[in-house]
Amino acid sequence: MKAVGLTHYLPIDDPDSLLDLVLPEPGPPAGADLLVRVQAISVNPVDTKLRAPRDQQAQPPRILGYDAAGIVEAVGPQVTAFAPGDEVYYAGDVTRPGCNAQWQHVDARLVGRKPATLDFADAAALPLTTLTAWELLFQRMPLQFDDRRHAGQTLLVIGGAGGVGSIAIQLARHAGFSVVATASREASAQWCRQLGADHVIDHRQPLPPQLHALGIGEVQVALNLADTDHYWDVLGELLAPQGHLGLIVEPRGALRIGDPYKAKCIGIHWEFMFARARFGTADMVEQHRILNRAASLVDAGELRSTAHTHLGPINAANLREAHRRLETGGVIGKLVLSGWE
Repeated sequence: MKAVGLTHYLPIDDPDSLLDLVLPEPGPPAGADLLVRVQAISVNPVDTKLRAPRDQQAQPPRILGYDAAGIVEAVGPQVTAFAPGDEVYYAGDVTRPGCNAQWQHVDARLVGRKPATLDFADAAALPLTTLTAWELLFQRMPLQFDDRRHAGQTLLVIGGAGGVGSIAIQLARHAGFSVVATASREASAQWCRQLGADHVIDHRQPLPPQLHALGIGEVQVALNLADTDHYWDVLGELLAPQGHLGLIVEPRGALRIGDPYKAKCIGIHWEFMFARARFGTADMVEQHRILNRAASLVDAGELRSTAHTHLGPINAANLREAHRRLETGGVIGKLVLSGWE
């Protein structure tokens, strides 16, 4: 089968950083696995982090990729929710070979049915970021997706135009929040507005004066999806007593978690969507349920794909370009690739 992988951990401008490969086709799935024929993929910052240069070789070649949409080819003996021919989407498991290959084994408990109204590329943009935002908002935090009591409360999304921010804006609006997103360029600000942000402010400028100009003195929930260290102090200032802070980016240094966080009883919530698969938690099937719910919302017109840029077919050159753009910064929404040459 065709695949894109690495044998050495190299800078992305090195043509050997990601290689076109021909690998043996995988055997039939066992246990709770599906065998999926991959039709489209999306690229995330986790891919660039796992590929980052280090003095190490990967033998056999390492296959990255943790956002896919495809067609079920075969099912393991423990699978009851899927059958061959089903169209699916998923993020998968960071401890196993990824989706940058024509066929992939993936645990069915991590897989959802593909939204019927989306093509494979638009569907592939959604799984990792949807799971991240949904788990953070409605499982790590004590918030409810279908509870309108959040109406009148403000939720701040730092990094609103990124992949997680793009879906978090939509989910928060559906839950009844007034959403303030941050963006530093007109194109990214416009993207946030299209996704439903009520206000957009510039994260390169001090946040409190911009919020005060909107008549917002404090926020009940903040999602810092960009730089945990940089915004730590100001979010402690801006969050309301008994508010909630969601984080996904590892801090670079030690953070003081005392006052004002302690004085205000602010909840600090971490999200890492690979945790369930990595540790084999008893509730892994929650990701199947979340993706199915999200697919229904997409098909009902209540959520939209966050795919922004299509980079062409799945090959090493296009994946290197996707990694390069993510490492450079400024990517809006999601980068997707579809089809095999």
